[in-house]
Amino acid sequence: MGKVYLTGAGPGDIDLLTIKALRVIREADVIIYDRLANPEILKEAKDGCEFVYVGKADSHHTLPQEEINEVIYQNALKHDVVVRLKGGDPFVFGRGGEEGIYLRERGIGFEFIPGITSAIAVPEYAGIPVTHRGVTVSFRVVTGHESKNKDHSQIPWENYKTDDTIIFLMGLHRLAHICHMLIKIGKSKDYPVAVISKGTTPEEKTVIGTLETIHDKAKDLPTPALIVVGEVVKLREQLNWFEREV
Repeated sequence: MGKVYLTGAGPGDIDLLTIKALRVIREADVIIYDRLANPEILKEAKDGCEFVYVGKADSHHTLPQEEINEVIYQNALKHDVVVRLKGGDPFVFGRGGEEGIYLRERGIGFEFIPGITSAIAVPEYAGIPVTHRGVTVSFRVVTGHESKNKDHSQIPWENYKTDDTIIFLMGLHRLAHICHMLIKIGKSKDYPVAVISKGTTPEEKTVIGTLETIHDKAKDLPTPALIVVGEVVKLREQLNWFEREV
């Protein structure tokens, strides 16, 4: 039996890949990768390495998660070094915990390699800090894509009345609903919002608006996209650096 490395690929910019992740990628006998992992990373693999794509997009999954778990397991039976390459970080809405449990139940050794999460890196590339002295002292990271098997929302909307920065991942298709719910709990229609598309890549584009206007402004942006809600969005005017350079 081999060992599985559940590896974070970072948010898109290949230079944000960690040294440890690069080491196991170069040692891998097989790399099982998803849609959000920069494909340029695969060029670092050794000759003879196998590649298995198990990407997911909105309303279209190459394989459901249960089958992805099995693909990882079966490859661990055949190969010494298996890299499961996941965009961002394996534990930040990356289903890494499910994959690890599946392997543990079947006696397969595994290791997690953290990746830089898009929840922090993408706003940072857009010049939006998730915390800033005098503006906000905390931030929340929320999935914008809830399970369809639940008969009620798992998002605790009432808890979002504070001035915490809120980062929604995978929520572009539900942007109108997110804004509606935040206004419903009492946030001003003029509350600042940013949507960042393809963050940390040369195609990055950021749109700024309010809870009332952002849906119309961002409707043509491609995924992946991340939503930032909070007063920190106003700091972009001073801190924007990446989009001015690329």
